[in-house]
Amino acid sequence: MRIYVLIEDYSGYESPFLAQHGVSFLLEKDGKGLLFDTGQSADPILHNMRLLDIEPGSCIDYIFLSHCHYDHTGGLLGILRAIGRRVPVIAHPTIFRKHFITKPYLREVGVPFRRGDIEELAELYLTSGPLEIMEGVYSTGEIPNREEFEKTELEVYTIENGTVVRDELRDDMSLVAKTPKGIVVISGCSHAGIISIVKHAIRLTGDERVRAVIGGFHLIDASEERIRKTVKEFQRLGVKEVYTGHCTGLKAEAALLKAYGENFHKLHSGMVIDI
Repeated sequence: MRIYVLIEDYSGYESPFLAQHGVSFLLEKDGKGLLFDTGQSADPILHNMRLLDIEPGSCIDYIFLSHCHYDHTGGLLGILRAIGRRVPVIAHPTIFRKHFITKPYLREVGVPFRRGDIEELAELYLTSGPLEIMEGVYSTGEIPNREEFEKTELEVYTIENGTVVRDELRDDMSLVAKTPKGIVVISGCSHAGIISIVKHAIRLTGDERVRAVIGGFHLIDASEERIRKTVKEFQRLGVKEVYTGHCTGLKAEAALLKAYGENFHKLHSGMVIDI
């Protein structure tokens, strides 16, 4: 299994690749390609794909959206047009809900286009439960059991029955892939809590060996106590390698680097991970 980092907040040192606030990975396994998230816009992703000699039309067979935020979904229409054929798009049933912030002003931060725009170009598979997308590669589905210390503190909102309510980001989903040496968990922003996600992946697959955890962990504004608990739980769960960036934050990255040494890897655009 090979994972390409198509877009990330960091482009790398002396790199020809473009960076952008957001995430997009391409997972290749057994001749099939699964695109995980689509960043804010398609152009930098397509630029980086050209540098990596990846052709969208022949290398992307499925698209998975981890949650509704614009920095993970904004490039979808451009990517679909570049693919040039209908492919399955897997996401949570509520991904198209109204999703907004109010500080410093009212602003929509969810999917930046209509459901119908996507349905003209792709086949939607909207499910809150686990789904095997390729052999041994699953969507985790919604994460039902969230650790108390990982409850989201984001001030984001939605509208239910005409009333503004706090949005708990129940649409946050991840991927888990089985390998001979344990599972690999791939997350976008981990709004459900990265420890909660890993524990759910273990229950889903029945494999307690965690080969690697890849993605953003959304600890950028987390307290030192939460960061400490996260690192401790990673170690207790036996996570072998950590690949992170995007929304994880410098303090959390530093703590993970200290704990994991050479088994800590900072994500950057153009990075290739062979499992």
